[in-house]
Amino acid sequence: MAETTPTETTVTGVLAELAALEDPRIREVNERHGDDHGVNLGKLRALAKRLKTQQDLARGLWGTGDTAARLLALLISRPKAYTRDELDAMLREARTPKVHDWLIGYVVKKSPHAEDLRLAWTADPDPVVASAGWALTADRVVKRPEGLDLGALLDVVEARMKDAPDRLQWAMNTCLAQIGIAHPAHRARAVAIGERLGVLKDYPTSPGCTSPYAPVWIAEMVRRQQRPAGS
Repeated sequence: MAETTPTETTVTGVLAELAALEDPRIREVNERHGDDHGVNLGKLRALAKRLKTQQDLARGLWGTGDTAARLLALLISRPKAYTRDELDAMLREARTPKVHDWLIGYVVKKSPHAEDLRLAWTADPDPVVASAGWALTADRVVKRPEGLDLGALLDVVEARMKDAPDRLQWAMNTCLAQIGIAHPAHRARAVAIGERLGVLKDYPTSPGCTSPYAPVWIAEMVRRQQRPAGS
């Protein structure tokens, strides 16, 4: 029998833990949203907290292709340890929505390659890849807008968002809303674009949640920002 390396043993052990956490009811709900796993995310985070950052283990878990293992891998990764090409390859492999979103949110945004990837992905012909570029752009609109041409971004949104595939449309709409929320000089145009295109106007929204329809989203966030402290 071949000797097993410590990393392989660890990956195998973690996969067994994840299998024990599998809940068919959670999987049924997740599969309606395109996510093929049945692990409670609170329990997944608790497991990540116990494992702490382990880059070799993260790479091993990602390599299994299992969705729950990949989500865990992202939580225990060291973002700056990945090369640009690794992150690009990971994104193109991350076809379930939750893995895609966590890869961007927990790893790529903290990587020194984020800006290079943002530019490359936004221009990519694959709409799922392009959606990652727009997600990074929306983040920059809020946190580091210096150097962005917000008017040009609104031009692209106005021309392309209406007919964009779902994930790309969602990311472009997020960018539109964030421009309107964070940049008063562009707010009226952002709202007007949202009203004219009507994207996500009829999106079902749970009570207490804000609609993703850009004009409503912008208005609600601005209202909260302007509310006196303590009120």
